[in-house]
Amino acid sequence: MRALIQRVNRASVTVDESCVGSIDQGILAYIGLGHDDSLENAQRMIDKILTYRIFENESDPAKYGKLDLNVQQVAGGLLLVPQFTLMAKTDKGRRPDFGPAMTPDAAQVLFEQLVAYADTQYAKVANGQFGANMQVESVNDGPLNFLLEVS
Repeated sequence: MRALIQRVNRASVTVDESCVGSIDQGILAYIGLGHDDSLENAQRMIDKILTYRIFENESDPAKYGKLDLNVQQVAGGLLLVPQFTLMAKTDKGRRPDFGPAMTPDAAQVLFEQLVAYADTQYAKVANGQFGANMQVESVNDGPLNFLLEVS
């Protein structure tokens, strides 16, 4: 399982001209699911995202400018967006190989379980719509982007 996380000032997902999820300051997380991923992997990924320290601690002069706080500590939002292309093999040729991605039916079930788990762990969770043509808008802060993996 892979997650591309971005620290954002705000982000939103629109499907058919209707906003289906939005956050203010927080983390926009694109989630890629592979064949061997499970609910346990998904729970570990959410736990990692929620505790990953990518926000500056501006209140402590000794730590000013350091990435010392996680999204929960800054009361930020978490926007989860399914993104099968994160699982693509790109090491050969000029066309991505999506073979490592989980099948759509299984991935939809696991993504929904991942979102449900995130909702039990944190109050400020929004999400995109699985299988939809989504328009994602974000204002990256930094920009700071990290690729997280769990197996």
